[in-house]
Amino acid sequence: MNAARSEGGDEGDRYHRRVRYEARIEVTHLPGVLDPQGATVERALPALGYSGVTDVRIGKCIRLVVEAPDREAARSQVESMCERLLANPVIEAYDLELTELVPTG
Repeated sequence: MNAARSEGGDEGDRYHRRVRYEARIEVTHLPGVLDPQGATVERALPALGYSGVTDVRIGKCIRLVVEAPDREAARSQVESMCERLLANPVIEAYDLELTELVPTG
């Protein structure tokens, strides 16, 4: 009987539930860091008839789903991903938004 519980029976699942969170990470250049892609777009917009556009910055948006026991653990895991891979802390900053996904079915 005990073996069934340790293999993931209903009782064990109650204590090890994991929640799915969608993480949306917006990565941008730090202030003062050159953004050549943004500058190119800013120069091109008037040629296309768009005037009054300034301070164009190009960044990236990363979306992923992570499973964790709670919101704090999910945030910690995604922040670690950002600091180690998704953003370059020397020239980039990131903003993280977490949304709990509601199970379907």
